[in-house]
Parts: sequence; structure tokens; C-alpha cells
Amino acid sequence: MAQLITILNGPNLNLLGQRQPEIYGHDTLDDVAKSCTAVAAQFGLRCELMQSNHEG
Repeated sequence: MAQLITILNGPNLNLLGQRQPEIYGHDTLDDVAKSCTAVAAQFGLRCELMQSNHEG
């Protein structure tokens, strides 16, 4: 089984592509997840992404 990489995305990244796309771009968090998964696969790894808005 391939090694697992876990990526934790922080507050408000769930709004990528929605909030101020002229500043932050049009890619969504799902787009970022797909890119990370594709790169991980190139190295024979698995990728798990999570997102939390918790700031504490």
C-alpha cells in the first residue's frame, strides 16, 4: 500500500474560487485537491486532504 500524505487546509480555504476570485484566483479547493492527488500519484503516494475553519 502506498504511503499516505495528509494535507490540512486552514480557515476560509473552502471559499477559494468564490470569494474575491480577482485576488485569490478561480481555482477551488477541489481543484487544489485534484492537483495534490495527481502529483502524489506521480510519486506512488496517496493524498488525503482535509479542511477546517477552526482558528483556535
